Amino acid sequence: MREMTLENIARACGGTYYGREPALTREVTGVVIDSRQVEEGFLYVAMRGERVDGHRFIPDVFEKGAAAVLSEEVLEDPAGPYILVGSCPQALKDIAEFYRSTLTIPIVGIAGSVGKTSTKEMIATVLEQKFCVLKTEGNFNNEIGLPLTLLRIRPEHEAAVVEMGISDFGEMHRLAKMARPDICVMTNIGQCHLENLIDRDGILRAKSEIFDFLKPDGVIVLNGNDDKLNTIGTVKGICPTRYFVEDGTADSADGAYFVVADSIENHGVRGMKAVLHFRGDEAEDCPITEPIPDLHNIYNACAAACVGDALGMSHSQICAGISCAKTIAGRTNLIETGGIVIIDDCYNANPVSMRASLDVLAQSEGRKIAVLGDMGELGKDELSLHREVGAYAAGKGLDRVFCAGECSRELAQAASAGCEAVHYESREALLDALLSYIKKGDTVLVKASHFMQFSEIVDALEKAGV
Repeated sequence: MREMTLENIARACGGTYYGREPALTREVTGVVIDSRQVEEGFLYVAMRGERVDGHRFIPDVFEKGAAAVLSEEVLEDPAGPYILVGSCPQALKDIAEFYRSTLTIPIVGIAGSVGKTSTKEMIATVLEQKFCVLKTEGNFNNEIGLPLTLLRIRPEHEAAVVEMGISDFGEMHRLAKMARPDICVMTNIGQCHLENLIDRDGILRAKSEIFDFLKPDGVIVLNGNDDKLNTIGTVKGICPTRYFVEDGTADSADGAYFVVADSIENHGVRGMKAVLHFRGDEAEDCPITEPIPDLHNIYNACAAACVGDALGMSHSQICAGISCAKTIAGRTNLIETGGIVIIDDCYNANPVSMRASLDVLAQSEGRKIAVLGDMGELGKDELSLHREVGAYAAGKGLDRVFCAGECSRELAQAASAGCEAVHYESREALLDALLSYIKKGDTVLVKASHFMQFSEIVDALEKAGV
């Protein structure tokens, strides 16, 4: 890792180096917080968790060939160099910020209430048509995950796409300070983390902190269909690029350059088709085939088109990348097994994404079954927001709704106005009833916030057959 010497690392995080002086010029080959991932030449950061203190593994990592460790404790006769710091989590962020300053590749930062991960995947897939791309793995999008992602960038990488997730004010500012994105993408402003951010205006303010460290020649990509994002004007002299989906206001929108998608064909769970129009190139229509279902993935494709164009990609490269998109576990992931189709969308949930998933289910074949659980972090209006989702489900022509979770009682009651809807006292009781109900030809949507652990329902459905 270029310039990542122990001397520079100690300076970057304000730590005190202990060890042989010649080792100060040694460059580390990787940075991890999991002792099991340590390889020869790595820096191990000893984090204190709720259950496990990483300091206890320091002897083990030296045996594996660690170049050094970061520690909050004075070490007695360590087997190698260490850097003493006041806070390992803060030191990790400081080191990532320093490492970012040594990099010259473009970094794309993605923020928003809904669709960050699917947008990240789409943008990365498009950019891979031209560049060697590093992207956020899984949900490594917070103040621990983001620095670890940045520290995975290597000389062979030509671009990076990083997801940036928050739940309170100030967090995005700290994430942006590390990532310093060249391109900022904001997907939408929905109803997430309302316990801390209060309302959509608060969410907009918190997520707009992504612009705090945007470079003067940076690019801002915004969803032009989002009413809150459309209030963002020029930022640091940068006029935002906006993308639109089936919206006649595109022609009159302020903004430097944009993409419009129209002529949309919905093929249900089998994906979407559309035509992209690039501003300044009206004569060229770019048909796209989007293999992932639901309209929100057309939005993802538009965002990716804006980013790809900003990085000098041809329209043919962009469209080829969009056609290569794939679903990922827990996020509108289609699983065909035992004669049924499972829409695995159980990684997370909020009112906007719940409605989007119900739209996908409504387009499916066979009996339409929704398995829904609680949505978290919705604040004081959580019950009414669950009722609203239930009312939406009532109008989608579903055959049955299965619910579990305290707040989902309200959802089930509202859904019962339009279809059979049952609330169960536990996930286990719901699963027993579901397995007795399903039959060949059914399509089953499974969706809830991550803490509901509905992934276990997906696993059981895969194993059960019909």
